[in-house]
Amino acid sequence: MKRKQGFSLIELVVTVAIVALLASMAVPVTETVIRRSQEQDLKKALYQIRDAIDAYKQAADAGHIDTPAEGSGYPPSLRVLVEGARDLRDIEGDKIYFLRRIPRDPFADPALAAEEQWGLRAYDSPAEEPRAGEDVFDVYSLARGSGLNGIAYREW
Repeated sequence: MKRKQGFSLIELVVTVAIVALLASMAVPVTETVIRRSQEQDLKKALYQIRDAIDAYKQAADAGHIDTPAEGSGYPPSLRVLVEGARDLRDIEGDKIYFLRRIPRDPFADPALAAEEQWGLRAYDSPAEEPRAGEDVFDVYSLARGSGLNGIAYREW
């Protein structure tokens, strides 16, 4: 009499249990990798916007762009960084651009426009209680929660 070839029920159950165990260990690692990637995107976006704000301020201080005499020299909005400011050194009135586009906050609601995803801090507002004003001195994430480093995204 010939024996049938195949797997027994016990072998099949053990194999499925091992695969399930491996999958349950991989899910948290995958979530951490995705979150770390989003945090790196957030840092990159903050650096881009802050560098553009600093470049605008330097151009204003150097007299390359038109700013109000009583103003701080910081941009009036994030949109100005994309739309550009008239270059006073150029006779034809070309513009100086500081950003190609406003970066998106990876933790924000994707339905919001990129400009609405950021909290704005005016020059005359304290760091502990940032508030918007007539200019944009700094930006911060409006996302709730904390990073893997334990610091709230709002404080990055």
